[in-house]
Amino acid sequence: MAENGGTGWLAIPDFRRLWLVGFILVVVRWLEMLAVGVFTYQVTGSAAIVAMMTMLRILPMGLFGAFFGAAADVLERRSALILVVVAMMASSLTVAALANAGALEVWHLAVASFVNGVGWATDNPVRRMMIGDVVGPERMGPAMSLDVGTNNASRMLGPTLGGVLLATAGIAGVFWLGAGLYVVGLFAALAIQTRSRPTGVDAGVDGVSFLGGLRDGIVWLRGDRRLLGVFLITIIFNVFGWPSMSMIPVIGKDDLGLGPEGVGLLASVDGVGAFAGALTIMILGRAAWYGRIYVSGLALFLTMIIGFAVAPRIAMDGAVLSGVVLSGAALLVLGVGGACFSVMQATLVYLHAPTAMRARLLGLLSVCIGTGPIGFFYLGFLAEALSAQVATMAMGAQGLVVLALTHRYWRAIG
Repeated sequence: MAENGGTGWLAIPDFRRLWLVGFILVVVRWLEMLAVGVFTYQVTGSAAIVAMMTMLRILPMGLFGAFFGAAADVLERRSALILVVVAMMASSLTVAALANAGALEVWHLAVASFVNGVGWATDNPVRRMMIGDVVGPERMGPAMSLDVGTNNASRMLGPTLGGVLLATAGIAGVFWLGAGLYVVGLFAALAIQTRSRPTGVDAGVDGVSFLGGLRDGIVWLRGDRRLLGVFLITIIFNVFGWPSMSMIPVIGKDDLGLGPEGVGLLASVDGVGAFAGALTIMILGRAAWYGRIYVSGLALFLTMIIGFAVAPRIAMDGAVLSGVVLSGAALLVLGVGGACFSVMQATLVYLHAPTAMRARLLGLLSVCIGTGPIGFFYLGFLAEALSAQVATMAMGAQGLVVLALTHRYWRAIG
């Protein structure tokens, strides 16, 4: 364990508070995403619109990620984190109230998804940057493994709770619970003692130097082959991998015949694999392996996306149970691949970036994550033209082809 930096960071109170805030934000995200997906498909019957709802949560990363990264060098990060939690709590409260009044429309959910996405876009340059500052670079890998692992565990809890609540209390119940969890997250954020010192204060940051910070981050990225590789893998994942997860409610309902509770359980299975994968990395992972873990995780994820989509077709005699078991098994292994990717993503950027550039480069990482809407638009087009199953298979296969074709660009990662 010495090579992993020990486990003393677990005793740091501010790490635990930052971890708790992240865990709550991800629980609510998955809780609401499942409910929004099922509700939207029930109302519209359109797989493309379901994909667009998830896309709206990622769009802010592409639009604002670089600016949030530069702003994180100027603002006090604890205050920024508190503001994010308050905004997301207000969004959930508004949706819950509209649902109780019987006035909830799909466009309301679209706006709420976008607001949630704005908060999500701040996670790397604000909360995860704070984690690195609190535990130190030498312990960032295992700390991120725990953070990502428990956040992925929320993918077991969030979709399952979302499915049960949607079936019993309706979508209002889902968003009321989300708002309540945000209150807990707000208290945890308020209790954080660490204060970041805005790096731009002493340098006299103004509007010009703020834009200069963006430019400096881009220039640095162009000159570092390892970070270029990390960002390229991120783009491939978010264009070809992540969007396909939005088809779980559609395939679960149409091809496996599952109700809201069944869809919620199916959507939670990859969280089991992700949790196991992240904890394995935390215990056994070594810094020398980080690059290989990262790339291999993406390859495994894309392969299992294909397996998930194919499973209902290869189930013996079309048996629903066999299809569910095979789909669940594919999602379980997919979760392991997703954990390998997720743990290493921010970790590699934090470790390879110079201290003065970390927040800006983590912001640019959010921009790469924000390329996801390209994949969602493409997936929505394929799903409408073909079917959700065929579209999901096509996305995974094309992602593997792009990964192979771009080997010379990402091989420097390690």
